Amino acid sequence: MDGSGGKDTEAKQTGNEKLELPVLTQPGLGVTTTTVTTITQTGGDWSTGLFDVCSDTSTFLMGAFMPCCLDLSLAHQYGECMCLPLLPGSTFAMRVGIRERFKIRGSVCEDWTTVYCCYPLALCQMIREMKKRLKTQIYTVSTALESS
Repeated sequence: MDGSGGKDTEAKQTGNEKLELPVLTQPGLGVTTTTVTTITQTGGDWSTGLFDVCSDTSTFLMGAFMPCCLDLSLAHQYGECMCLPLLPGSTFAMRVGIRERFKIRGSVCEDWTTVYCCYPLALCQMIREMKKRLKTQIYTVSTALESS
């Protein structure tokens, strides 16, 4: 604004001045690319046997005296709602899911027999499996910046 009545005045271009164009793109870092690589141990048999209770004593004690709490912990580690164990057949479904997720050999019939005949031992085995398999995952995040 100038002092003449508060009106804007435009600068007039003379022959020697360059007309400046507005900036259409901002200079910057450009495109960011993120790559996530996951390495997961899959295949084979269960990493521990059904009666291999000495490998994780705290899990065994929890399974022996408070299997319902161990079932809640399993649902949480599996990535499900902690209310899942309240549904009938949920432990059986999680066992089938763990076996399918990690490509463990077995069948639905074996899973059903294990869960319904040896419930506390099956819970302990599934918790040990989740601990072992999830510990072996490696996440690598790399970012590449390209300037434009």
